[in-house]
Amino acid sequence: MRDGRAAVFFDRDGTLIEDVGYMRTPAELRMIAGAGKAVRALNERGILTFVISNQSGVARGFLSEADLVPIHRRLEDELARDKAHLDGIYYCPHHPTIGTPPYRAVCDCRKPQTGMLRQAVREFPVNLKRSFVVGDKIADVKAGIAAGARTVLVLTGYGPSSLEQCRREGIKPDAVKPTVAEAVEFIMEQSEGVTHNHA
Repeated sequence: MRDGRAAVFFDRDGTLIEDVGYMRTPAELRMIAGAGKAVRALNERGILTFVISNQSGVARGFLSEADLVPIHRRLEDELARDKAHLDGIYYCPHHPTIGTPPYRAVCDCRKPQTGMLRQAVREFPVNLKRSFVVGDKIADVKAGIAAGARTVLVLTGYGPSSLEQCRREGIKPDAVKPTVAEAVEFIMEQSEGVTHNHA
């Protein structure tokens, strides 16, 4: 939408929660310090918040799509402790070369493709040009750039090696921040005066 709202698209593992490899159970979920308060700050500003997560563990047979439901419920419960919420959680269960159909597939949702962002635009009044993608991998940065959003690379999770990869490939995130908390501070500064508060 031309005059839609600003949104922040967070990667999940290594950005909002600690990356434990292929998370299979809610018990493994650990929030990254400051993540809940950061999401709440965006909620209070009226900025939409989403998770966009590649979950090829489904294609690899490590867990099912049904197994993701309690994991994401736990994530929402943890955010709720900080009076924060997500407007949507999107994930890609596919992998282009591993697993069996329908999960072994070349799709348009696996980052760095933009399918998950496009789905949010279809379902919410999102203006991608006013939005940000925050993540710890080069795929997050590439997806954000391809969608026309601004990008923040965080140095949690795979962030340090991703920063080196970005430099090698000449890919420039709009900002590099230590954690999601600093990423959101940067976003709030960039978004001064251009966001809609809830009526």
